[in-house]
Amino acid sequence: MSHMSDPRADAHDDAEKGLSEVVLAPLPLGPPALTHVASSSSFIKSGATTAVGTPIEKSHVDLPKLVDEGATAPKASPPAKKSSPPAVSRWIRFRIWFNMYRKFFTFVLTFNMIGVILAATGNFNYAVGHIGALVLGNLLFAILMRNELFGRFLYLVINTLFAKWTPLWFRLGCTSVLQHLGGIHSGCATSGVIWLIYKVVDIFVNHDVNHDAVLVMGVLTNIAVIVSIISAFPWVRNTHHNAFERYHRFVGWIGLAFTWVFVVLGDTYNPDTREWDPSGGRLLSSQEFWFVIGMTIFILLPWLFVREVAVEVEIPSPKVAILRFERGMQQGLLARISRSSIMEYHAFGIISEGTHAKHHYLICGVQGDFTRGLVNNPPTRIWTRELKFAGVSNTSTLYKRGIRICTGTGLGAALSTCIQSPNWFLIWIGSDQEKTFGPTISNLIYSNIEPERRILWDSKKEGGRPDTMKLVRETYEKFNAEVVFITSNWQGNKEIMEGCKVAKIPAFGTLWDF
Repeated sequence: MSHMSDPRADAHDDAEKGLSEVVLAPLPLGPPALTHVASSSSFIKSGATTAVGTPIEKSHVDLPKLVDEGATAPKASPPAKKSSPPAVSRWIRFRIWFNMYRKFFTFVLTFNMIGVILAATGNFNYAVGHIGALVLGNLLFAILMRNELFGRFLYLVINTLFAKWTPLWFRLGCTSVLQHLGGIHSGCATSGVIWLIYKVVDIFVNHDVNHDAVLVMGVLTNIAVIVSIISAFPWVRNTHHNAFERYHRFVGWIGLAFTWVFVVLGDTYNPDTREWDPSGGRLLSSQEFWFVIGMTIFILLPWLFVREVAVEVEIPSPKVAILRFERGMQQGLLARISRSSIMEYHAFGIISEGTHAKHHYLICGVQGDFTRGLVNNPPTRIWTRELKFAGVSNTSTLYKRGIRICTGTGLGAALSTCIQSPNWFLIWIGSDQEKTFGPTISNLIYSNIEPERRILWDSKKEGGRPDTMKLVRETYEKFNAEVVFITSNWQGNKEIMEGCKVAKIPAFGTLWDF
């Protein structure tokens, strides 16, 4: 996870506001106060309104128990005054900051920079005639790391071969690698640009044996690829999402077209004879040509699965829209949806009772124009990629037991794991949960997750947040968990990650640099 102060410190959606203001100890146990959920929300389908949901009973708050051993809940803790989180050393903060993402990025970029230096000093013979291959090889690998199909294949292999029986440190390493593949993506993309600049400089230096058309296309390709990469910087992605999509996607496609022209011109022009070779033999035998073929396939592949599908929208409150789609899903997947076939795709965690279920759901908290439009103007059809991509929760099958802690709309990425596996414990901290998120989500929780596997902390009813790390530590010990997965806003994620690192609890938090 990446910690940047400015845009992310205020990254609370409306359903999460107020969750970081007050710190309380867990309330004492007492007789459960039973309440009912009003079924006032409705799904909207083709202009018709259909009532959904029935009254649901819930415990006021459920404290953790040992499921297998049937242990009783811990003794009541007296209410605590507001307290400050424990001091965290700079070393721990650095270890959290210098995560596997940055390790991958540093390694890939350093490795390539050594190659550039060796090439520039005449000590890298391969680079003399294959600079283009080094450019495109890096860019191909960058694209591959963000391809949904390749990602799902990696998750499937890891989850199938190494679940539960391998040492915990190995399984934690697998999760860390899969979660932070973006470090390879960004490292290879940056390295590809550096090699591309090196190639164009080399063409300028040897301009007397290169055709002007090759030089012009090299410059244009450089510009397009650099603009595409700059638009993907975390600050741009997180504060100007639409600008990121327009420039990264469309300028990236233009860059791919320029790359094709650049490669074809470069491989059909013979600098020795200074003549064009239109036969294609030289082109087909070049590594660059096949690298571009691979890039094109992996860029186009996800778009072959784009479909416009029917959607039903439940609006339990002005802060949240619950989207319902046909068919069930395995846990740990995320969906990209849009009002347009090619513009403004947004990712949300998928909630489903399993592949056998009739429906799956998305929780969309109001944060910007797109999500606000889902509430103000609910669609009956929406564009989505049927090929879903895997998130860190998909590796939950690697572990014998775990904890899924989330705040607000982060429930969308967490709930499926706890619904589909009896070995995962749900901690959900949210404001006015039943009223904000509605009967459908409440039904899914209470119908599928036993009281001894959940803690639902309503910060509005309880007057603020619990002592989150106390809750995590106690649950981690009593549930015999191996790992904690966190989905929260920037501040909540930072506090829990630091607390888990201090307590030596393996934890994986939300990412903002993917």
